[in-house]
Amino acid sequence: MTTVILLRHGRTTANAGGVLAGWSPGVELDETGRSQAAAVAQRLAPVPLAAVVSSPLERCRQTAGAVLDGRDAELQTDDRLGEARYGDWTGRPLKELVKEPLWKVVQQHPSAAVFPGPEGEGLAQTQARAVAAVREWNARLGPDAVWLACSHGDVIKAVLADALGLHLDAFQRIVVDPASISVVTYTETRPFVVRMNDTGGDVAALVPPKKRPRRRKGRDSDAVVGGGAGAASS
Repeated sequence: MTTVILLRHGRTTANAGGVLAGWSPGVELDETGRSQAAAVAQRLAPVPLAAVVSSPLERCRQTAGAVLDGRDAELQTDDRLGEARYGDWTGRPLKELVKEPLWKVVQQHPSAAVFPGPEGEGLAQTQARAVAAVREWNARLGPDAVWLACSHGDVIKAVLADALGLHLDAFQRIVVDPASISVVTYTETRPFVVRMNDTGGDVAALVPPKKRPRRRKGRDSDAVVGGGAGAASS
């Protein structure tokens, strides 16, 4: 099983100002966002990470950099974990965008939403590239790895929708707050969504055991009938 911790960047000046930042350069964490990044880094400190991979945008690199502080590892970036390419919507206030006809499509039928302008992409494209990135990093890091991907709200929601087996049109039902972690464990046959939008829970259960019990091939993909007893307490 490969486990990915999906970390959304901390709050930015654009988040606080109600602006759709997209791929705008120079959008950084504000004071609250820096505090959030430091707090999530402290929470995740006990978890050994095989890799920390980030969107190339500043706000994610700042957040991921906080997690890496004190670890013997380098930050890696992957454009496929970058923000949705909002095209001509980039940099515009949300209070203006809600008046656009496309807004209703994004809310009600996001799989059909394609953002305007030569730089715009469809949300279905965003999901496809992000899921491909996660699965390729899973394969690269191996079945026992726990790794972190620092990305953006809509991107993480799209990855979670895929892991949950939801159509992209349902992804707006998922909430991913700044500096929250969501966790997915990938097995041979299916992913298991372990956490979503966690902004303060204990992370001891994410630390892999020192010695894994030997299990019959394919058993890691089985769901526990009845729901099981939960993570073992330390």
